[in-house]
Amino acid sequence: MIRVTVWGENVHETTNEIVSGIYPEGMHTQIARLIGADDGIITRTATLQQPEHGLGGDVLEKSDVLVWWGHAAHGEVSDAVVDRVVDRVWQGMGLIVLHSAHFSKVFKRLMGAPCALKWREAGERERVWVVNPGHPIARDVPPSFVLENEEMYGEPFSVPEPMETVFVSWYQGGEVFRSGLTWKRGAGKIFYFQPGHETYPTYFDANVGKVLRNAVHWAHNPAAHLRDPSDAPNVPVGEAPEPISERGPKLHKEGEKGFR
Repeated sequence: MIRVTVWGENVHETTNEIVSGIYPEGMHTQIARLIGADDGIITRTATLQQPEHGLGGDVLEKSDVLVWWGHAAHGEVSDAVVDRVVDRVWQGMGLIVLHSAHFSKVFKRLMGAPCALKWREAGERERVWVVNPGHPIARDVPPSFVLENEEMYGEPFSVPEPMETVFVSWYQGGEVFRSGLTWKRGAGKIFYFQPGHETYPTYFDANVGKVLRNAVHWAHNPAAHLRDPSDAPNVPVGEAPEPISERGPKLHKEGEKGFR
């Protein structure tokens, strides 16, 4: 069973009548419901307003994949929680970043880039094209599918060159966007998926659900996670795989920590 935590900002759902009308239980709840339709996945939710944003204790330790949606309150996310999430991705937890979470602290930290793009909120038609049909995230997804209303995201998208491009979207106004991209950071897999503006019912779409469930399976790393990926031990001479003798001066004593 793959354990998924869906993190939602839960701001517009409580302050905007249009959003609350579409997602009365919060976007995070509907995203979790969409992903949890797979019998091999168990979901839980967490929100910004909870203590430690719902990601305290052993929540992340018990999450195989974290799904992140945010928009209006990126700056309110605690840096300590961001550090915790980034560490877990390095250790091997999968991360799925949705829509406007391209500007989240977590995604920007892991990308090491501005993650900026063009946008327009006009409710225009989006056609999502599968450009990598052999990819596991595209499994059973039609060659293209249409979302009748979405926010336009346009190139250039200032992220590092992706490991794989799975989807490219075309919008009614003429722009195109690399809407489904993958990376690997440490032992963790990352997938960014563009559809999901809060004033439209995107997370009720069957094809979007299929993509998200596929992405969870792809991002899940069943191997034992790295315990401390940032550890940089000073290996004693006596523990070298082959016998050696010290030659020349050095800065550090035996076993002393290095400069960080």
